[in-house]
Amino acid sequence: MANFRPLHDRVVLRRLTAEEKTAGGIIIPDTAQEKPSEGEVVAVGPGARDESGQLVPLSVQAGDRVLFGKWSGTEVKIDGEDLLIVKESDLFGIIEGSAKGSRKAA
Repeated sequence: MANFRPLHDRVVLRRLTAEEKTAGGIIIPDTAQEKPSEGEVVAVGPGARDESGQLVPLSVQAGDRVLFGKWSGTEVKIDGEDLLIVKESDLFGIIEGSAKGSRKAA
């Protein structure tokens, strides 16, 4: 990931793995699982410009856990890893107080 830097207000995300069991303990096969809408920020662009031309930095940073829309962004493969590139406006919010990197990537 060292060779890629997103532009403007774009954010690179790594999807976090979905739970493999339901609350009742039923194991869900990989083919039936929905893609998770939670991810870890891998890299961020410098920000977008406002109407006066001033650079507005992004509210997220690498390592943040965020929620995003189910159909948000563009899936890409960088250095053999499946990642998602989204605009900051496609993010719903940052998950506060979660241990960063506590779950493995999909």
